[in-house]
Amino acid sequence: MQTDTRRRSLLKAGGLGLLLINVDGAERWLSPRVARAETHPYRVLDATAVVALEAFGETLLAGAAEAGLAHYIDYHLSVPAPDSLLLLRYLDAPPPYAPFYQAGLAALDNHAQALDGMRFSELTAERRTEIVSAISAENPAGWQGPPAPLFYFAVRADAVDVVYGTVEGFEKLGVPYMPHILPPSKW
Repeated sequence: MQTDTRRRSLLKAGGLGLLLINVDGAERWLSPRVARAETHPYRVLDATAVVALEAFGETLLAGAAEAGLAHYIDYHLSVPAPDSLLLLRYLDAPPPYAPFYQAGLAALDNHAQALDGMRFSELTAERRTEIVSAISAENPAGWQGPPAPLFYFAVRADAVDVVYGTVEGFEKLGVPYMPHILPPSKW
């Protein structure tokens, strides 16, 4: 019954890209961008994973961190699998999804440490791009996480959803936003 009530309130709030966040004891629907700007706490990911995820997201797609990629992924890791909008769900990956992201981010940091003696987030933008290019094609030697190309693909798709899956995102692309039902307000 509670899930049905939440779905109705979500539809009234204006979109499926919103996150239900507890703010001072009351639940509010917020965009990932607003959740990040208001620095709402994470439910699943720890600080190290968030830093790695934001650096990875920015490398994959400029603007992903500011758009709230870490809040988006964290939120969808915390909800029941049937309610998750993460790409893994649509790839029929078995839940829970948190271990996939946590292990992938740890492997990314460990790989950067092995290559350059620094965490992924501490590398230059050029070096991050080189590493991402390599893991998009195959597991690098010593990679201890989910298949690197799958990890790349899933997080990239999640980043695209966060950055371009809004009315404003469609406008940035110059593509008309033509939903079946237009949200009552912009996010």
